[in-house]
Amino acid sequence: MRTSLAPQHTLHDGPWTVAVIGSGPRGLSVLERMALRLTESSLSRPVVIHLIDAVEVGCGRVWRTDQPAYLLMNTVADEISMFSGPLVPGTRSQPGAGPSLAQWWQRYATDFPGPNSYAPRALYGQYLHFVLDSIETALPHQVTLVRRRQTATRLRGNGERGYRLEMADGTVLAAHRVVLTTGHAQPRLTGPPRDLWEFAAGRAHLRYVPTGPASEMRLDELRRGSAVGVMGLGLTFYDVMAALTLGRGGQFTAAADGTLRYRPSGDEPRLFAGSRSGLLMPGRGVNHKPLDQVYDPVVFTERRVAKLKASPKLDFIRDVFPWLRTEMDLVSTMAHNRPATGPAQREKFVRAVAAEAEHACPNIALLAARHGLVFMPAPDLDALAQPFRGRTFTSLGHFRCALKDVVEADLREADRGNVLSPRKAALDVLRDVRWLICALVDFAALRPYSHEQDFLGWYAQRSAFLVSGPPRIRLRQALALIESGVLTMLGPDTRFTVDATHNRFTGQSGVVEESRVLLDTVIDARVPPTDVRLDGSALMAELHARGVVQPYRNDWAPPHGPREEFETGGVAVTETPYHPLSATGEADRGICVLGIPTEHTRWFMTVGGRRPGFWSQFDQDADDVARSALSGAHAADLESGGRWALKQEDHMLEKRERIDER
Repeated sequence: MRTSLAPQHTLHDGPWTVAVIGSGPRGLSVLERMALRLTESSLSRPVVIHLIDAVEVGCGRVWRTDQPAYLLMNTVADEISMFSGPLVPGTRSQPGAGPSLAQWWQRYATDFPGPNSYAPRALYGQYLHFVLDSIETALPHQVTLVRRRQTATRLRGNGERGYRLEMADGTVLAAHRVVLTTGHAQPRLTGPPRDLWEFAAGRAHLRYVPTGPASEMRLDELRRGSAVGVMGLGLTFYDVMAALTLGRGGQFTAAADGTLRYRPSGDEPRLFAGSRSGLLMPGRGVNHKPLDQVYDPVVFTERRVAKLKASPKLDFIRDVFPWLRTEMDLVSTMAHNRPATGPAQREKFVRAVAAEAEHACPNIALLAARHGLVFMPAPDLDALAQPFRGRTFTSLGHFRCALKDVVEADLREADRGNVLSPRKAALDVLRDVRWLICALVDFAALRPYSHEQDFLGWYAQRSAFLVSGPPRIRLRQALALIESGVLTMLGPDTRFTVDATHNRFTGQSGVVEESRVLLDTVIDARVPPTDVRLDGSALMAELHARGVVQPYRNDWAPPHGPREEFETGGVAVTETPYHPLSATGEADRGICVLGIPTEHTRWFMTVGGRRPGFWSQFDQDADDVARSALSGAHAADLESGGRWALKQEDHMLEKRERIDER
């Protein structure tokens, strides 16, 4: 039974009450695992679960269902699910067993273009609502789910006495356990962004749009023909680009040679975009990998990670990356040789690499030559991410030609796919081994300097930029917009500043001559930083001010040399089930913090779902938090959900066969 608002409960004799704050994928995953545990338990006490979201209960802020269809996901529909197990034929969807996004799209929605298509974000939001409805329908009669579209502002209490949660509308909720899955924060402005905002604040003709989802940016207020600067060339840039072209009535048409042409509506502003690299975020390769199989590393293996982790603090560049780079070299070489060699020859080579990797980092070039293969090294991450480094350009036209060459080359590789293109196959390794990297670097396994500079400052940025790109259509649209004159790329080392003399913003590349432009609007399209010290939400700011949550500190005193410290900004938590650590190091065991707020304490917390058919860390995290949240519900056999999860994990791991994708 769905209710809009439940009566207030006391904590002494009433139901066991859990508050989940944030109903995006992380919050929904915890709810799904709680529901599965509750359906498999003999409850001796009623349970009430409050699902709280300030924007839209059931899908959260990023996946809200009222955003336009031209805002797309960057993961193909067949590779994402929010059910922790596959749909059982002949049964209805329920906790632990339901359809993937692609299966749901094909059955319940319209215009399904195929499993390897990119769904609109709003459609994914509708799918998340379907998941929530399936969860609620399956709940036992002793369990009540309360959906609350409210903003939590204040939290008091502890795990022993329970909690008092205050909402912006004055509502007060009592809860035994609290789960924080609040997702991306709106950070408080500091530094140059604050300077831009303050400059615009006193000038009615100027606008500064801070970082956040494009669906929240009120871009419809920007005047036609006005000059708009876009800071950053990642995924949000593509959303802004679509909103100010497709969203303004413009149309893309395919030419005879397969390229796109843009037909303006006349309602568009003029776009001027730039970033440090000056490069449009590369596109995802066409997916040619079977859904029910996963890449099995040969060099950067679980055994290797375990050996590395057994050592003292690691240096990422020295101790970790060589093994990862060698794995990429192996996959790149296999992709290059695939058309001219047979499976037996390639498999013999793989076995030789695996044997050598038991003792030392293999020499892929030498082993390839011994087995009659041509060595194809994986691309250099810096060269791919910063192809214009060290170059200067005499004009915007000069840079435009160089950029077009790089983007078209990337599209050719993306069209070959993630199995046949050595470049895209090697980069896919970075996606395939994320879970191993997480296991290696989470909770300060790296020395502080390497954690800050090598991993977060270099590898994590390169990996996100090169691997998490948009659908290929976005790059083709960008090229068409450049050709039409609607979009101007300013070049590498672009800075957005203010010009008090002209009462305008400015944008200018440091390496492109005559690139300076005057702007009416600046949009920050960069990914907002995860930093609890700058979190603009009332709830997290209050928890931080009281010392309930603190930024994670990587602190290390080496045997020889000065002490190293790095305060990451991510919420400091215990290991699973991720209780927050106070300023004094005490854990509040009635609260769990999961997902994006803990980024940098753990890595890759931005994941928006799970891969169908495999039990992953995403599932394990949700199940561990669910167990913790229900730990005092006094159910006779509440742990049965945990036993089911382990059986499910064994079943999924049986499907992890090595595939000949190399």
